[in-house]
Amino acid sequence: MFALVDANSFYCSAEQVFRPDWRGKPMIVLSNNDGCIVAANKQAKELGVPKFAPYFQVKDLCTKLGVIVCSSNYELYADLSAKMMNIIGRFAPEQHVYSIDESFLSFKNCYPAIKCLQTQGQLIRKAVWKEARLPVCVGIGSTLTLAKAANHAAKKLPGYYGVCVIDNEQDRISILQSMNVNDVWGIGRKLTVKLGLLGVHTAYDLAQLAPKMARQHFSIEVERTVRELNGQICKTWDITKVDKQQIFSTRNLGERICTREHLHQALAKHAAIAGAKVREQGSLCKTMVVFAANSPHDPQPVYFKRLVQFTCATDDSRELCAAVSRELSNLYRPGVRYYRIGVGLIDLCPKTSVQYDLFNAPKSDPHLMKIFDSLNNRYGRDVLYIAAQGSDQHWTMRREFLSPQYTTRWSDIPTVKA
Repeated sequence: MFALVDANSFYCSAEQVFRPDWRGKPMIVLSNNDGCIVAANKQAKELGVPKFAPYFQVKDLCTKLGVIVCSSNYELYADLSAKMMNIIGRFAPEQHVYSIDESFLSFKNCYPAIKCLQTQGQLIRKAVWKEARLPVCVGIGSTLTLAKAANHAAKKLPGYYGVCVIDNEQDRISILQSMNVNDVWGIGRKLTVKLGLLGVHTAYDLAQLAPKMARQHFSIEVERTVRELNGQICKTWDITKVDKQQIFSTRNLGERICTREHLHQALAKHAAIAGAKVREQGSLCKTMVVFAANSPHDPQPVYFKRLVQFTCATDDSRELCAAVSRELSNLYRPGVRYYRIGVGLIDLCPKTSVQYDLFNAPKSDPHLMKIFDSLNNRYGRDVLYIAAQGSDQHWTMRREFLSPQYTTRWSDIPTVKA
């Protein structure tokens, strides 16, 4: 048996952990640069606030309805997520963190020792609420897809009180009949339309589809989903994480860039971020792509891109930033108000199998970068940084409604008065 533990409106719930006065009130969280609504709690949805809508379009509605608005506080969310996952992991021998707010558990080899899965699910909910003050729902099933379906029922269907266990045929059929096909894990919008043409409108309709037909008309993944909905284990989580073949650091700017100096700083910062990511993975970069553009909605959209080839594969942030400096004249044009920039490291190779050049010695310094990363990991990002990044980064992400970083910044630690 598998369990899926999923936090309810995680971003909103995380904001309410240190603001109990916000609990039970309508609330939304915005994307980067306060652009779109990426999270809305139950109360906000009931008032008609649409998720994923641009904030400027619903700003007046939110003000009228008294909706609490927050910018994305990624530092707080990451810390609370790690705490929540540690609590959940105590309840099973195997755990797979699926996303920032979702975690799978496997009860393999220990299920017979658990007398009641329903009680186990309630214990998980109580522990997470008591120790992290985050509300979660628990779905349990014989496959990962059925665990997802059970979690959907625990959240959406009445009578389950946050925990749903699919351990018999009657419950499986009943829950699948109540689910739309687009609520099934792995079934997206386009697949939903195609399945509708075959008369498949509910999860139960999909489970009734012949597996071979699902593969012929769609793909092997749809076939696996059909089999999983019928209790046959076809999907597992990978224990070994596959290295990324490309690593990018891009951003829509909070404030437009109009000067050469600020464009240089912004690109150098993203080169350093990409460099840290590639070092963390244990890879080296042979090719780097650098781009800068204004908004596609501007009267005259422009886009500049340069490709940089390294003689020796590197992961050194100094080399990456130096390459950005050399290409700056090909990226900057006076009068352009830059809105989107980025750096991508492509053509990656593992450090253990890199091919060196006899006539060109590597310029990177692994020991220096190791110290560089260890200090930034210990004391916070950009405690040490490349000088090209600059110190006054007014173009960084706009977060006008940012709440305090209660658990990761000394100045924001809550004060308790007794």
